[in-house]
Amino acid sequence: MVKVNGVEMDIAGKTVAEYLTTTNYDPKRIAVERNGDIVFKSQYDATVLEEGDSIEVVSFVGGG
Repeated sequence: MVKVNGVEMDIAGKTVAEYLTTTNYDPKRIAVERNGDIVFKSQYDATVLEEGDSIEVVSFVGGG
């Protein structure tokens, strides 16, 4: 199991990119953190989620 924004999910073995395709996140407006480290967008296809990982996905919201 992988914890995403505090919720346990059965997505171990998927890449960050594969997980994000199952969500409504706009990849241009998010940041992804894995176990406390930022995952660069260029690494989404290569970063495989493992059992016990903790992922935080943060959306950027514009406004004034």
